[in-house]
Amino acid sequence: MAESAQSGTKVSKDELIGFHKGALNTLVAERNELMRIVSVTEQLMQAHLKELESLGVKLTQEKAEDKK
Repeated sequence: MAESAQSGTKVSKDELIGFHKGALNTLVAERNELMRIVSVTEQLMQAHLKELESLGVKLTQEKAEDKK
């Protein structure tokens, strides 16, 4: 049995493995949702940029170095 770092209680190896696998599953799902949100945001930004261009507004992209 392994000892929990925070509480000093004994925890079996199988429980620790289950805990870490569960944490990873949760984090993967959260990362996937974040990527979906980023994708939707990018699509909306592109739609607005396209509409601005059709209205004659020219936008240029600034490089990250230029902003500093």
